[in-house]
Amino acid sequence: MINDKKVAIIGCGFVGSSIAFSLMESGRLNELVLLDVNAAKAEGEAMDISHGIPYASPMNIYAGNYEDIRDAAVIIITAGAAQKPGETRLDLTKKNAAILHSVLKEIKRIQPEGDLLIVSNPVDVLTAYAIRETGLPRNRVFGSGTVLDTARFKYLISRHLSVDARNVHGVIIGEHGDSELPLWSVTNIAGIPVHSFCEMRGYHDHQKGMDEIYRNVRDSAYQIIEKKGATYYGVAMAVRHIVLCLIGDSKTMLPVSVLLEGEYGIRGVALSVPTIVGRKGAEQILELPLSSEEKAALNRSADELKNVLKELNVAF
Repeated sequence: MINDKKVAIIGCGFVGSSIAFSLMESGRLNELVLLDVNAAKAEGEAMDISHGIPYASPMNIYAGNYEDIRDAAVIIITAGAAQKPGETRLDLTKKNAAILHSVLKEIKRIQPEGDLLIVSNPVDVLTAYAIRETGLPRNRVFGSGTVLDTARFKYLISRHLSVDARNVHGVIIGEHGDSELPLWSVTNIAGIPVHSFCEMRGYHDHQKGMDEIYRNVRDSAYQIIEKKGATYYGVAMAVRHIVLCLIGDSKTMLPVSVLLEGEYGIRGVALSVPTIVGRKGAEQILELPLSSEEKAALNRSADELKNVLKELNVAF
């Protein structure tokens, strides 16, 4: 039986340990199990994070094995090589697919009932690979996708317009990577179309502002990696948000990476599109009305990912 307040994290590097810390602070879990190929690393992270429990909510955090995660509501997979300076997410494909293969072999052995949330990069390719390898339905295996990119998008718009980021509504879709695209056609500030709000705030050169914000969203990871070597806090907050939507059954619309089976006219590739996320996982893919330019850009993003899947011999 699933423990709705139990989460497992496979991979205790910067990303996995940051996710663990963020989930501990959420106060929404009663059990968190950490796994890593380096068992001592998992034990150390579990000890370190557990020492903050007196100032948070009571819960059990420990290093475990695959048998310990059978009843977890969500299994988060962050295991993989880190993205290096100058390296694209797609450069990581082959080595991280090999690492994921070994993880999925154990997942298939224990047959857990919870959802698999892929965070390792390139997340879209590895999400499709995980679905193919496990044979699980697409609502139960999905990736963190462009949830972080969307947060960056909202943050940068809020800074540009000097407005609360929580009032900014917009979404980044497509690949979590260089071919991602913002849906400016549906972006709004508290219900006011973004261009109208810009003019209210004294900004009239819309194209210049849009281009600058998009470039900064797309290139954020590269900029952070160049400056500090890795990104982990932002993605930890994004994954925490996804997990809380799952275990809380909030039915939140999030751009998680899901396998498309004809939606948006695309089939056989996983990429990020608006999806209702709740206790049954990626419950429903929403097909938003896209402009002709947005449709073309989404198709280009899908084509790039399909080419990478072909190299891994992944087909649906």
